[in-house]
Amino acid sequence: MHKVNFPLDEQLLPKIADSALMERGFERWAEIASEQDDADLATFMRQLPGDLMARKLLSSVFGNSPFLTQCCLFEPAFLRRLLDQGADATFAALMGELAEEVDGQTDMAAMMKSLRIYKRRVALLTALADIGGVWQLEPVTGALADFAQAATRHALRFLLRREAAKGDLVLPHADDPEKDSGIIILGMGKFGARELNYSSDIDIIVFFDHEKLEYKGRKTLAECMIAITRDLVKILDERTAHGYVFRTDLRLRPDPGSTPVAISLAAAEIYYEGFGQNWERAAMIKARQVAGDTVTGDYFLKFLKPFIWRKSLDFAAIQDIHSIKRQINAHRGGRSIAVAGHNVKLGRGGIREIEFFAQTQQLIWGGRIPEVRCCRTLDAIRALAHMGQVADKAVDELDEAYRFLRQLEHRLQMIDDKQTQTLPDQPQRLAEIAAFMGFDDTDAFSSALVSRLQKVESHYAGLFEDAPALSSGGNLVFTGGENDPETVNTIGAMGFNNADTVCATIRGWHHGRIRATRSTRARELLTELTPSLLQALAATSSPDDAFMRLDEFLSRLPAGVPVFSLFYSNPSLLELVAELMGNAPKLAEHLARHTTQLDAVVAPSFFEPPPPTERLIEDLNKALAEAGDIQEVLDISRRWTAERKFQVGVQTLRNMLEPDRAARAFADIADAVLNCLCPKVEDELARANGRVEGGQWCILAMGKMGGHEMTATSDMDLILIYDIPDTAAESVGGRPLAASAWFARLAQRIVNALTAKTAEGTLYEVDMRLRPSGNSGPIATSLQSFDRYQQESAWTWEHMALTRARVACGSPLLAAKVEAIIHRTLTAPRDAAKLIHDVAEMRELMAREHKAANRWEVKHLRGGLVDIEFTAQWLQLRFGAEHPAVLATNTRDVLDRACDAGLLSRGDHDSLIEAWRLWSAVQLVLRQTLAGAFDEDTAPPGLKEVMVRATGLTDFKTMVDRMDDCAQASLEVFDRLIAEPGRKTVT
Repeated sequence: MHKVNFPLDEQLLPKIADSALMERGFERWAEIASEQDDADLATFMRQLPGDLMARKLLSSVFGNSPFLTQCCLFEPAFLRRLLDQGADATFAALMGELAEEVDGQTDMAAMMKSLRIYKRRVALLTALADIGGVWQLEPVTGALADFAQAATRHALRFLLRREAAKGDLVLPHADDPEKDSGIIILGMGKFGARELNYSSDIDIIVFFDHEKLEYKGRKTLAECMIAITRDLVKILDERTAHGYVFRTDLRLRPDPGSTPVAISLAAAEIYYEGFGQNWERAAMIKARQVAGDTVTGDYFLKFLKPFIWRKSLDFAAIQDIHSIKRQINAHRGGRSIAVAGHNVKLGRGGIREIEFFAQTQQLIWGGRIPEVRCCRTLDAIRALAHMGQVADKAVDELDEAYRFLRQLEHRLQMIDDKQTQTLPDQPQRLAEIAAFMGFDDTDAFSSALVSRLQKVESHYAGLFEDAPALSSGGNLVFTGGENDPETVNTIGAMGFNNADTVCATIRGWHHGRIRATRSTRARELLTELTPSLLQALAATSSPDDAFMRLDEFLSRLPAGVPVFSLFYSNPSLLELVAELMGNAPKLAEHLARHTTQLDAVVAPSFFEPPPPTERLIEDLNKALAEAGDIQEVLDISRRWTAERKFQVGVQTLRNMLEPDRAARAFADIADAVLNCLCPKVEDELARANGRVEGGQWCILAMGKMGGHEMTATSDMDLILIYDIPDTAAESVGGRPLAASAWFARLAQRIVNALTAKTAEGTLYEVDMRLRPSGNSGPIATSLQSFDRYQQESAWTWEHMALTRARVACGSPLLAAKVEAIIHRTLTAPRDAAKLIHDVAEMRELMAREHKAANRWEVKHLRGGLVDIEFTAQWLQLRFGAEHPAVLATNTRDVLDRACDAGLLSRGDHDSLIEAWRLWSAVQLVLRQTLAGAFDEDTAPPGLKEVMVRATGLTDFKTMVDRMDDCAQASLEVFDRLIAEPGRKTVT
């Protein structure tokens, strides 16, 4: 019997999340044992499950992590060694063996293979040491960081030797390529602090000293350094048959959008001396040289010290540091934290808040107190406490929470080796995580997690206790022909940058320069409102922009007394209007054009959850009952729709609606409009041209409307389908029309009713190009033609579009027939090779025709909504015949069902869902708040905060980084599942 020399802490071992998964792991272990040529290894493998402690350890691995199970099955010999020698000795030996194996290596492919095999072993070692309680947090993260440093160094040494062998670089020390090379690589973030998480990427910056490098090649030295850096990333980052080493991120370099991936020291010094930002100072706290010329590296890090650690801070710098803190909202309690779907790194009370808790205070005190200049987060908090800046209770609670959250982060990543910090939102998956963390059930785990998140949140919020409250303490005098200096000071102190302009504008109001203030009563009300008005605007993230939009709003009012009276009696309304002015230019413009909608905001139901479609239909029909003719029907429906959309928009702005709930609310509004307006249009047509006796019609909603994924600006993708008995050749009554012509006219009138511009604006843009034969086909389609077209003529892309089709209104009997045709079409057997070829080809065509100008065009961005939707649609067409339960019109529902059916791996599902949720939130906010394209440089800061809140993240930079990561992950899934197989398939 093999005895294990691995000091497990049995009490710390996880529970078994999936017993069936565990049993399959042992079965595969036994199968591989029987296939071994090495008799000793085969004996070890057969005997190992008989050791009680070894079996408990393997059960914890097999029952919780498919990734670690594969590592064990790939590496039984290494596992035997690890269990015999222990984690510390094995890791030390591994590092030495790696250096010996790759030193002098000249083949890049062999180099990459070696690094990936050793990474797999380090991943297995650190995971077992963590799971078994052999190592605490610091040894785990330290080992991962040490291996990352070794891999980076070996890669750089290989590339330097290669350039020297080509004759392009002259190395001062051929036997030690890094020494005096003039190249330095800084490890940033968790890499620099030796705090890497289990599936972490590594943040690096590559610098070079052009004075120390002797370059003999035909290109420039800069081009050579860029090529080396790119190959360095390839060695570490590229996925091969043996996996990858580390995802590598170069975006923390100076001005990454416009600088090369390798930067000369001269350029870096100019940048940090003249243009470095405070957030970059925060990032540099953790900077550590991980590879390259140590002499040059020491020099550069000493150069950076005055940049990072200022001896004294001016007011602007302190305010900027406080703004860094405010990038993560400091909540002061009163709201519950939802465990399902929570991001333990970026969400409320998460790891990032603990890191920022330390870093922001380090920036303030580190210039004068060198002892707080620690790289590691917990070391920094303890140092700050020793200096009297953090209470002992905070240290203990943050320390314990940090360790718990980091362990949870690691367990999340160990499952499938995914760089994720987001808890699943499905109960079964959440229960599995709870078990992997050692808890008996989800409730116990949730309670433990929430308790720690709340403690972190409380301590983080405490950083804001000393922030001065915004008030109007001071003069607010707007009489006279010139600005009152003390009033200007008061306004400036409230947070307005252009205090003179604000003061002069308000004086203009009081002088009656706008219609709203030409009455004495209006000016009296304005005088009483002004302090509250300014405080509300100052509370927005961009007070000056908010003020200018409010000026536009007031300038459009025909009279001021009604609105000022509303503000005076409803202070919360004033706050809401200020928020719209500051954060949502499009909503502010809408409100300026429809000032009467302020009355709706005051209604008690305005902030209630959006009602279901049935109640919306009832409400709109009640409003339409007051209409005297079709023109009034059109106007009332437009006012009603604008108010309902405005309500959803405000609730979205205030983060009262999850993005998918808001999208459904917009679709419900559209459904209600169709259900109420179409019968009125039909009645109007019947007055002129009679009715087709026995004729039935219904409207198919397609696209975003069909999938309940609409935004404020979505158009309606519609198809009108009709069915007539054989005896009904034409309409009866009025001026008869041929039956087909009657339904075509109905379709056209419905389109006109939706799109016509009246005094109240338009309802929706309508797109009917998805009807059979597109623009060349009839505007209304018979049931028989629809059926025949789908079975005989429709292209693959049309069947993809059909996956999102649902009947939105019309005859229930006909609706059932249409839905039966759709179901039959989508569940028909297909040529899998042709299908994947068509889908891949279609996506490539769209990518050529609709290139995203930037990451904010989340629909056409590669890895964006279209790629995810195409994946969902392909899954339905590919597997609908065998798994009809996968069919759904909503993208999220399809992906969930495909995962439940085993058609989509959990890892791929999670990558797509995280990206889909992020894109949906970004698109929803931007379509609601901006009329044009989003520009990071000119967008209101408040709008950025709205997006951050809607995405469930904590600051804008994190959101941008997350967008890039999600796009890459989503595109990787699409390429692997569809694009690459599609390109290889010839139809």
